[in-house]
Amino acid sequence: MSATDLIKQIARLLHRFEVALWTLMLNVLFHIYWSGCLLVSAVSVFHIFHSSLLQMAERADRVSPDGPGSSPDENEFPFGYPTSICENVPDHKYLCSSCNNVLKKAQQTLCGHRYCSACLSWVVRNNKNPICQKCNAEDPGTVNEGSLLTEERAFSDAAINKEISEFKVHCGIPGCSWSGIMKNFEDHQSLCEYALIPCHTGCGQMVMRKKLADHLENGCVNNMTTCQKCKRRLSSNEYQKHTCEGNSLKEQKRMHTEGPSKEKNHSTPLNSKNGCRFSEIGCSFRGSKEKTKEHEKTAVGTHLMMLLQHIKQLKASLCPAGGAANGIIPHLAKAESKVKGLERKVSDLQLQGALEVSGDLEVDCFPSSSVCEEESILQRLVREKVISELEDKLHVFENIVAVLNKEVETSNLEIAAFRTKSGLDQDVIQSLELKITELHRCLTQKDAGLSKLHKRLQSFEQASYDGVFLWKITDVNRKYHDSVTGRVVSLFSPAFYTAKYGYKVCLRIYLNGDGTGKGTHVSLFFVVMKGEYDALLPWPFKHKVTFMMLDQNNREHVIDAFRPDLTSASFQRPVSDMNVASGCPMFLPLCKLQSPKYAYVREDTLFLKCIIETNS
Repeated sequence: MSATDLIKQIARLLHRFEVALWTLMLNVLFHIYWSGCLLVSAVSVFHIFHSSLLQMAERADRVSPDGPGSSPDENEFPFGYPTSICENVPDHKYLCSSCNNVLKKAQQTLCGHRYCSACLSWVVRNNKNPICQKCNAEDPGTVNEGSLLTEERAFSDAAINKEISEFKVHCGIPGCSWSGIMKNFEDHQSLCEYALIPCHTGCGQMVMRKKLADHLENGCVNNMTTCQKCKRRLSSNEYQKHTCEGNSLKEQKRMHTEGPSKEKNHSTPLNSKNGCRFSEIGCSFRGSKEKTKEHEKTAVGTHLMMLLQHIKQLKASLCPAGGAANGIIPHLAKAESKVKGLERKVSDLQLQGALEVSGDLEVDCFPSSSVCEEESILQRLVREKVISELEDKLHVFENIVAVLNKEVETSNLEIAAFRTKSGLDQDVIQSLELKITELHRCLTQKDAGLSKLHKRLQSFEQASYDGVFLWKITDVNRKYHDSVTGRVVSLFSPAFYTAKYGYKVCLRIYLNGDGTGKGTHVSLFFVVMKGEYDALLPWPFKHKVTFMMLDQNNREHVIDAFRPDLTSASFQRPVSDMNVASGCPMFLPLCKLQSPKYAYVREDTLFLKCIIETNS
């Protein structure tokens, strides 16, 4: 026998065991309800046990006999929600990258695409190298390690799941008018009376949930009851009409127990209306005994839904949400003790035959010999359920931690890149600072050069190239006072030339005198300067020089002339910027300069003229 066949056989055995346990629990629950006992503990245990069995059946059904290459079955649970149930067309981000339905338990992969939890598991399970289909479809060249799908590297997308849970949807089953939001859709699916469900007896029939009771009563080939007296297997209707000796005993006992109630009922009018037995949990139906019985027969699904809601309310009041995870084990211990008492009662009920459930449904109870085995199985399944839930949570947390670790690594890489870029920026800043310093130095040199050029331009504007120079001196009184005080003893005129490429010369005046004329005369001197064309000129300087202080009334100019001393260093070729000045230390008496009789100074301005005889 192969592993697949073994798993399928185990699944079938578990399914039969689940059906039998379901029947047992229904009998026990209704017996507890009518006898007034606490209902919540046993139902909680059954709910957990039933969920575990369903999950095991799911895993068994998912094993495919065709091996890894087979496609998923159309009823494999749970793939995405069909888009047809949505009131509005869902956006592309809410669709699974595999089944293209609305995401169910959305999982986001490292490449950023989303899959249903079951779709991702199926893709990983049935492919040796599972690659994200969306990445491969968008651009096969960009497929990298991040596109490799694993369940460990995916994490639950809580934001998308929350948005999807608020979608407005409707039931897609024909005949059902239910509408609501997505988070209530699965609850409705488990209760929808128009849904086709398999008969839990294993007969192979698919029937509407609301017609399950009729099917079990009239059409189910597996819903047979064994008469304890004659050992015949009879359907529900046949068993009610069966009149063997054992069944007569049962009828007598039933009449004996119901005698007082019938006597009590005879005291009421025949047309009095009776309430449904489920009125305590919200059923408001009232009618005659026949109508009440018919109502209880046809409203099995509604009564079970009311009973489920009532159980949930009791469970919520007894098990607060804050201590649900830590308080489930003590609660289950109490439930087990209740179950033991219930099983003893069921064993007693077995002696009386089958117990009628919801008016018409009758089944056999388990023999007492299997109680211990059922208790151990129940305890083991409860523990496995709790461990499985904790493992699922641990798996989710591990996925979250893996994603966070990847984010931290990415952040560290970004920080390292930022630091590297910051270092490069610092180098660029230092280089720019050096360039700015160099530009400041160059700018200072340029300013100095511009200043020098400005002075040269002024000198070129004032210079003459024919040996005749007219020098205008302004602010004479201030400059004379500076000369007396010693601040500025002498003044130099702008340079002028004897010819275009001739000697470069200038004048020097002492307004308070110099040498023998100090304090009494104005001293005027001639200065030979270093020129650009000195190498081409004859030396020493030989030309006659004439000084003139102009009378601004053009009456009496002061004139003095001299010829250069050829042996004097003042008239040799200059070695420095200019030679020692030579001329007239007693050019003009100060008294004459300041006398109002003469107009040498007018409006605080005087004029000096120098003539160099270049022809001689």
